[in-house]
Amino acid sequence: MSSGSKFTDIRIAVIGGTGLYKLDGLKFLAELNLETPWGKPSSPINIFETENGNKIAFLARHGKQHNLLPSEVPFQANIAALKHIGAKIIIAFSSVGSLIEEVRPGDFVLPDQIIDRTKGVRKDTFFGKGFTGHSSFGDPFHSGISDLVNKHQDALLDSKLIQNGCVVAIEGPAFSTRMESNLYRSWGATVINMTSIPEAKLAREAEIAYQMVCMATDYDSWKIHEEAVTTSIVMETLKKNGENANRLLASFLGSLEKKAYSSEEELAMFTNNKDSFRNSLMQPPELRSVDQVSNFRYMFPDL
Repeated sequence: MSSGSKFTDIRIAVIGGTGLYKLDGLKFLAELNLETPWGKPSSPINIFETENGNKIAFLARHGKQHNLLPSEVPFQANIAALKHIGAKIIIAFSSVGSLIEEVRPGDFVLPDQIIDRTKGVRKDTFFGKGFTGHSSFGDPFHSGISDLVNKHQDALLDSKLIQNGCVVAIEGPAFSTRMESNLYRSWGATVINMTSIPEAKLAREAEIAYQMVCMATDYDSWKIHEEAVTTSIVMETLKKNGENANRLLASFLGSLEKKAYSSEEELAMFTNNKDSFRNSLMQPPELRSVDQVSNFRYMFPDL
């Protein structure tokens, strides 16, 4: 398996969703083609250097050419590869449908909760096969990252940033029926997408602080007197959202770098997830699958 060679302390990673396939304004350093125990990631991982001289990783969730459906994304490999090169923080951008009037197409949301409506098709855990564990998932997103990003809401052009809310994760690739869309609204959900699960769960298991930035493209299917969401409707908003995503990232990246690179102590206090992986383990070490221990050492070398 490819190791990423000299790139082993890249503490910040960005996952680009539909509409965000590259990072603007950063110095490109390298492209990593990694192989993990869970297969290859969706795309090569591009390494960039910031103005402050720190490194940041970027991975295109659906592939460089958007050739992967949500259910086809190799989520385990994506998270494992980012963990392997040192990621402690993930900012994950995702296109979403809005389930409330207040979130207009073009607006961004920093969710704090998830409702999982996927169908069990996706591999949503690293555990299993003789290596058991149960991670805490009561708060699936990272409030510290959310607070930091929210302070830079003025970076968005002709759009607003809304902090907190619930994202519904559906299987896809079809969009919701009108009844489903209104059901999710009755549950108090804010936005809907197809990728927050299992990405957030796997990041938690990998001990990575994870925050999704949702970019609204449409009103899903709940507005009875409007056309239900279609791909053509989504495409109209994607370009603007991609530009705003780069603006927002550029505005808060310096502040995030201070948290990530000032000291190990400050990083640990900010991420607040030290030893969460080990604390989730169930078995005595001598009873764990040897093969699975070997796999996990790709992410946790000291296991």
